[in-house]
This record gives sequence, C-alpha cells and structure tokens, in this order.
Amino acid sequence: MPSNPPKSSVLLHRINNNATNSTIAQKRWSPLSCATPVPETVACYHNHELGPNQCCSAVVQQIAAPVSTVWSVVRRFDNPQAYKHFLKSCNVIVGDGAVGTLREVHVISGLPAENSTERLEILDDERHVISFSVVGGDHRLTNYRSVTTLHPSPTGNGTVVVESYVVDIPPGNTKEDTCVFVDTIVRCNLQSLAQMAENLTRRNKSSS
Repeated sequence: MPSNPPKSSVLLHRINNNATNSTIAQKRWSPLSCATPVPETVACYHNHELGPNQCCSAVVQQIAAPVSTVWSVVRRFDNPQAYKHFLKSCNVIVGDGAVGTLREVHVISGLPAENSTERLEILDDERHVISFSVVGGDHRLTNYRSVTTLHPSPTGNGTVVVESYVVDIPPGNTKEDTCVFVDTIVRCNLQSLAQMAENLTRRNKSSS
C-alpha cells in the first residue's frame, strides 16, 4: 500500500421508482448508478425486490485498507456495535453465526427505536458479501433488508464497500424522508468502519 493512501469518501446513490410502482406491484431494482464501478460478481447482490410502498438506496465507501482487514470487521454478525456506534449492545439469540442466525441489537438513546431483531441472510467469505433482514423489534425499519459487499478498489489502493437496502416507507413519511434518514445512519456506520479499518492497517504496518 502506498505511503499516502486515498482518504475515505462516501457517495450516495438513490433511485426513483414513482413511475412504475403505480402499475407494478413488485419489481427488482438496483440502487447502483453507472458512476459506481462494481464488479458483476457482487453487483448482482444489490438487486432488490421493491414493493409499491418501499424505497431503496445505496451508500458507497472508499476505505484505505485491504479487503481482508475490512472484512474481518464486517463479517462479525455478533459484533456490529464494533463500528455501528448507534448500537449499544448485541446478543445472539439463535444460531452460531451461520446463515439463519438471529441477533437482538439495542439502540442508543435519542433515536426513534429501542431494539431490533435481525436475521443473517448471506455470509459469503469468498465473495465478501453479508446480508441481514430485520424481522422484529421496536423501530421504524419495517421489512428492512441490507446487503453489504466488499471489493478491491479499481486503483489497487484499498477497498470499496457498497451497502444497499430496501425498506418500507413509514406512514406519514415520503420516500425522500425515509432515504435521508436511513442513508444518514448507513453513511455514519461506514465512515466509522473506514476509520476503524484504517487504524487497524496502520497498527499492523507499524508492528510488522
């Protein structure tokens, strides 16, 4: 890795599905724009089934750390609070970390949520893909499903993390309101992930 790696950056990409949802009950959408170069091997995981009262978006985060380092943090379904600072605690309630495992996370005070029960849907160590869905709890994210993928940066410097999601639009809210709310949380989580992974990389280099 070069001595001056690129700083982390975030890009937000949203989709607008107003025209088709009035006539199609459910359709597959990808929130990735043509400005987001994502290998097809992982891009396919960001195709979401979108219902008439749902929205879909994605956040892209550049991290100046190897994929292996970033993945070592992201794959820990039992420890999301390591970089998701809106979470206070996490307890695995069913399973051993394989697909189908259930966790219960508790949210810090000040957010419109208290807890969430989440199921691990995908854990692919070869392709670096993890996905979970929200199946219960006291929160606003009804029918929320998230997919996170990692791939090497096209420049050869670090990792590109893509996290996309689909979620119901709460009553009284617009699609834009919902995307802004969820994008903000995801963006903060990925910025925290970048800081953590880059610190790990620096420590590993100094100790080698």
